Amino acid sequence: MEELKKIKSPLIREIRGMGLMIGIELKQKVAPTIRKLAEKGVLVLPAGLTVLRFLPPLVISKEQIQFVVAALEKVLVEE
Repeated sequence: MEELKKIKSPLIREIRGMGLMIGIELKQKVAPTIRKLAEKGVLVLPAGLTVLRFLPPLVISKEQIQFVVAALEKVLVEE
């Protein structure tokens, strides 16, 4: 969550989470963002119309986390 909070995007309303389950509430619908992340190799679930839900496995590596954060930053800053 610390790395996600470093992303400077006007689209992010709130970042919240418990353990590895993280939700990022956007100021818009998440469907286009989910499609763009999927194109970059990141699978994310919606949690309602405006929340991205991340549910990584317990065995996720730091490199994989960095990959997801970088892809999310590219998608949210480019929009």
